[in-house]
Amino acid sequence: MSSRTSSLALLSLATTLAVAGCSSSADIPEVAEGDEHIECAVAGATDFAEACAVDRVSRDGALSLVVRHPDGAFRRFDVVRDGRGVTVADGADPAQTQLADGKLEVAVGEDRYRFPATMRSNEQE
Repeated sequence: MSSRTSSLALLSLATTLAVAGCSSSADIPEVAEGDEHIECAVAGATDFAEACAVDRVSRDGALSLVVRHPDGAFRRFDVVRDGRGVTVADGADPAQTQLADGKLEVAVGEDRYRFPATMRSNEQE
């Protein structure tokens, strides 16, 4: 095989492998893998769906939540007891939170999540 033919064959193989390694939107599951799920609207979606999985991680008495998106992306939140509910554990975008219909709605960038909320009365504080 000539040097030019070998180069073309390698380029063709590299291109094929690169394209095969990319996943299409058809390969993304509708629901993230996990045991516990919450409603979410990610990547600017307008409608919520119970599609994000939540993993609870306890470390040194502090609780963190890892929310996994169906496309494999994730966000980490620290659970706080100061009335906000959660804060962003990593990343530059702050969390905007509000209570609505007994759920804590959290917005970070273009992603929104609805966590089950437990309300505390003023007597418990």
